[in-house]
Amino acid sequence: MPKFVYSGTNSLEKIADIITREKAKKVMVFTGKEILKIGICDKVFEVIRECGADYDVISDIRPEPGTVDVEKVLKQLNQSDGELVVAVGGGSVMDMAKLCAAMKGASYTIHQLLEDNSIMENGLPTVMVPTTCGTGSESTFNSIVAVESKQLKVGIVNTNMMADYVILDSSMIAGLPKHIVASTGVDALAHAVECFTSNRANPFSDLVAKEASKLIFENIVKSYHEPGNMEAKTNMLRAAFLAGVAIASSGTTAVHALSYPLGGKYHIPHGISNAILLAPVMRYNMAACEERLAILADTVSPGGIARSNKEKAEEIVKRIEEIVRDTHIPSSLSEYNVGKEDLDQLVASAFEVKRLLNNNRKELTKEDIKNIYLEIL
Repeated sequence: MPKFVYSGTNSLEKIADIITREKAKKVMVFTGKEILKIGICDKVFEVIRECGADYDVISDIRPEPGTVDVEKVLKQLNQSDGELVVAVGGGSVMDMAKLCAAMKGASYTIHQLLEDNSIMENGLPTVMVPTTCGTGSESTFNSIVAVESKQLKVGIVNTNMMADYVILDSSMIAGLPKHIVASTGVDALAHAVECFTSNRANPFSDLVAKEASKLIFENIVKSYHEPGNMEAKTNMLRAAFLAGVAIASSGTTAVHALSYPLGGKYHIPHGISNAILLAPVMRYNMAACEERLAILADTVSPGGIARSNKEKAEEIVKRIEEIVRDTHIPSSLSEYNVGKEDLDQLVASAFEVKRLLNNNRKELTKEDIKNIYLEIL
């Protein structure tokens, strides 16, 4: 887990304490162009200036970044004398910040790291400030990178990328567009449900995955339909963090494995591809995960009428479908120009994501994967 986690009103002010603790004279702020443009970073800049520290900004970070993007941003970071990295953004920004902070001054390249994650060394200290309510990147030691030559997204996993500090300030998501609330929120739900049904699930991951699931089921639709409901948004921010903790302790499964080729080739936003896949994959996994899904149903709706595990499992999958529908996320790939002619390549790419498929309680054959893709076409 991250060493320090700050949450609550005005928790952004803690950046001052962090700068003092790290004795940093210069801060590198990673963010996105749109976030910078609408002023979400202004408070961060103000706190840094009040500390007497200097800062540079790296904002040319596009969604779903690839290896070329990593090389470009890493070059900027290597040319700076920054001593502390502060990431203000969603999953792509935080993933890039964690990865580049760990690689600053490294003798190895991103391509060598993709071949062997274990060669990564510790780098600059990092502060994660999420501006969405779903990726969980602030609480994982993963970084997802698109490998252009393979048209596939690949996860780099190394504990040296675990954030030193996390700041969960709900003011950062106060104006989050509804469609981002929806897609990142269901992404967090996928993290929680997958980790709870993973082969690597354990008592600790179960604890946080159940709490995250409960918070998301209770708050995501409110957050979507009631933009001013800050209690619901605060709960979603907390849930996203907890779901990320579950990933670090357990691990995602076939939903993410099948999602990676969709992001790598078609650049479908990660949260949306996960949302499209979550219910179909869980229904496909039902026989192997029935009891676990039933426990989640009891967690989300305690004290319900006594029912069989099968009925409870079916109910939780149905509720996932309802959330996707109520938040107007696409339920199929029809608007993303994915056709049957793409199936073979998608199946082949997904089947290679063994790191995640091995976590799936039901072993999926290539034919199984093909059938799931057919269902969502």
